[in-house]
Amino acid sequence: MMLPARWAALTLLVAAAIGTPIGVAQAEPVDPPPGPPLRHVQYSVWSEKPYRAEIYYRDTDPPNWGEYSHNPYLYSPNIEVDVGPDRKWNMDTYLANPDAWAMVVTSIQTDSQATPNLHCVLAVDGVVAKTAQGPKGALCSIRPW
Repeated sequence: MMLPARWAALTLLVAAAIGTPIGVAQAEPVDPPPGPPLRHVQYSVWSEKPYRAEIYYRDTDPPNWGEYSHNPYLYSPNIEVDVGPDRKWNMDTYLANPDAWAMVVTSIQTDSQATPNLHCVLAVDGVVAKTAQGPKGALCSIRPW
């Protein structure tokens, strides 16, 4: 007699129709693994003579070199700031890979002949990693560009 087999098949069919799970485990959602720890990056720019300097800086880690090189200005904001001997521009940010991406560059305006002697400092986790100065501009970066 095949009646018990038919009842078992019918029970499974009804359970499937009403959505009752029979012996099916649901996987719990898994959070993605945390990224690398962020490092505290500090930028400073000033000049020996009062001047309105142009400054580019990096405040975000690009996802990779290809994305950065496709549009570097997306990852390098630009501002104009009045700086001088007693007037520093300071910026704090956090980067996962400052050895590759921390950068601040300052320069005179493109149509200027001024020589304000611009300075920059880049520090990571409170330790100065790079300093530079120049009559018309300065670049502070751990990575050689």
